[in-house]
Amino acid sequence: MQNITQIYSQYKIMPTLQQHQLRVAGVAKQICDAISESIDKEGVVDVCLVHDMGNIIKFDLTYFPDFVQPEGLEYWQSVKDEYIQKYGPEEHVATEMICKEIGLSDTQTEYLQAIGFSRVKKALASDSLEKKICCYADQRVGPRGVLSIQERLVDGHKRYAGRKDKAVASDQFEELAAALQALEQDIISHASILPTDITDASIAPIIESLK
Repeated sequence: MQNITQIYSQYKIMPTLQQHQLRVAGVAKQICDAISESIDKEGVVDVCLVHDMGNIIKFDLTYFPDFVQPEGLEYWQSVKDEYIQKYGPEEHVATEMICKEIGLSDTQTEYLQAIGFSRVKKALASDSLEKKICCYADQRVGPRGVLSIQERLVDGHKRYAGRKDKAVASDQFEELAAALQALEQDIISHASILPTDITDASIAPIIESLK
């Protein structure tokens, strides 16, 4: 895969989305570095760096007004329109198409398909530690930085409450939340760090190296 900064520029990835993907990759690498058993660290990190490439398609660009600066709302709306025209209206489909364009392997695509809150139970049931790390790392990062699992659940519930396209039935939400907490314990049982060791400060130097 080519330099990630060049990829973000080529695909006109919003700075905040760049930062989110870098943070998720930073969390994933910190976890991978704390695991002594053999895992596909490079594959996991590469996937996390590009796991949300098509997400502008789903963004309400007015939700975080500061996120569209300095280019402005009109510019990012035009980029969003370009994405929909080229890749269609589904952000997950768009992301997989882009990842294929930039050369992710079939195995990495499988890791990619494990990412997302709705996929937590599937990741937990998987025999792949790589899939589990990819899924978990994404759930540790909110719009503005690293969060604990509990903080992330509160944040996600607040942001998506009332949105029909993102609505999750309360019983299903509780099941997924429980699965996410179990996923954290599963991953940490393989690692020499604790969940509280993963912070914005701990991943900052990792992000710089990933750039």
